Amino acid sequence: MIKRVFIGLIFIILTMVATALGLDRWISYRTAPYIYDDVASLPHRQVGVVLGTAKYYRTGVINQYYLYRIQGALNAYNSGKVNYLLLSGDNAQQSYNEPVTMRRDLIKAGVDPADIVLDYAGFRTLDSIVRTRKVFDTNDFIIITQRFHCERALYIALNLGIQAQCYAVPSPKNMLSVRFREVGARLGALADLYLMKREPRFLGPLVPIPAVHDVPEDAQSYPAVTPEQLLELEEKRLK
Repeated sequence: MIKRVFIGLIFIILTMVATALGLDRWISYRTAPYIYDDVASLPHRQVGVVLGTAKYYRTGVINQYYLYRIQGALNAYNSGKVNYLLLSGDNAQQSYNEPVTMRRDLIKAGVDPADIVLDYAGFRTLDSIVRTRKVFDTNDFIIITQRFHCERALYIALNLGIQAQCYAVPSPKNMLSVRFREVGARLGALADLYLMKREPRFLGPLVPIPAVHDVPEDAQSYPAVTPEQLLELEEKRLK
């Protein structure tokens, strides 16, 4: 009896793993036609959406994923493939501000500040993609991130009727653990799309691109959704 139960559990686990890997491969296959590794072959679009990540790890070591995304944004911008860069990331804490960090590094590298738009409510990939469409009024754009992230972001976009392509920047070596976590992230994205039908945490007023952004050098934030609006929306959500 115990042996049968054990064999049954093993079978269930193997079935779940096979299903997860199969869905992972399906997302990769489904999005492959919309991913470009070479900037020269990248189609021109008005907006390039740079998906945020921390510049440094907790140990203080610089994040190579961040560096590759910034360089990819510069490549797309300097080659004329995009006219504006929408920097979408997390601004949950004053001391942790992905969009402002990316903005400062891109300006140092020569990008015109007038060509940079900030999205402070890109808490998740789904939020970044949907907000690009619904808040920034852009339905045909280039996503800039690593290939594995491109695939998940594009799958979200395609299933929501959003037109997008992706410029896949290089990934650091030894990314096995990151790729393993990505399988779980893709299952979460599928649940968001098909089971929970989630929307972004915040939307806010329409801010069409190009938008005029007056961002002081010492500013912590200048969100499309103002702090007052974020508070109001959060209070409504909790009621």
